[in-house]
Amino acid sequence: MDAVTVEEPLEIRVGGVVITVTMRTPGHDFELAAGFLVAEGIVGAPGEIERIEHCRETASPEEEGNVLLVRTAAPAPALDRARRLHLTTSSCGLCGKGSIEAVMRKFPAVGSRARVDPVVLAALPERLLAGQTSFGQTGGLHAAGIFALTGEPLAIREDVGRHNAVDKAIGRLFLDGRLPLSETVLLVSGRASFEIVQKAVAAGVPAVAAVSAPSSLAVELARESNVLLAGFLRDGGFNLYAGEERLFSRPASAR
Repeated sequence: MDAVTVEEPLEIRVGGVVITVTMRTPGHDFELAAGFLVAEGIVGAPGEIERIEHCRETASPEEEGNVLLVRTAAPAPALDRARRLHLTTSSCGLCGKGSIEAVMRKFPAVGSRARVDPVVLAALPERLLAGQTSFGQTGGLHAAGIFALTGEPLAIREDVGRHNAVDKAIGRLFLDGRLPLSETVLLVSGRASFEIVQKAVAAGVPAVAAVSAPSSLAVELARESNVLLAGFLRDGGFNLYAGEERLFSRPASAR
């Protein structure tokens, strides 16, 4: 016998319009919806999400618990962008986007002056792993963690899709009224893609780290957005691809 990761579709509707269907691991669905709307530039303040609830009138048993209704006070242009969104999948959160413009959506560069201790940064994978309870049972989930600059975990979430795990973590802190996340580090299991960095920029995160490699577009976006980007964060070290000015060194006596 073996435990396997649960994967089911989640349909998110805003104002009665389906804006996305993503394959996700059930749990923290409201956070996922909130984080997704932040990353897409549809909402920017907690008050713009008035209500999230599961749809009670579903067409089939398979849809039960897998359809979310979001009531939002977001500006009309943001809702127009939402209506142009298409399907996403667990393997590629950008699949099916309606246009190149939608993929390359611009957010302001991160204005935070936060700096990251490399010693704290190198220790984050162990703290992320400590919060991956379901991964220990299945070995089939990605994880994303948002940490304070001291290394304290603020939100750790797991999902079959790496981008969903990021949305869940950002969504949790968004619903708590903590955005912009100007004094935090985002760590993801696996690689750092363009979309992961874009989600961080949308939430105001000044530093992104990954256990594996970044992509070329992720590096480019991080450099344009004033974001530290570290990859191959393992065995007490990492490779730095962007934002070297955000690192500071401790005095030798303090190491």
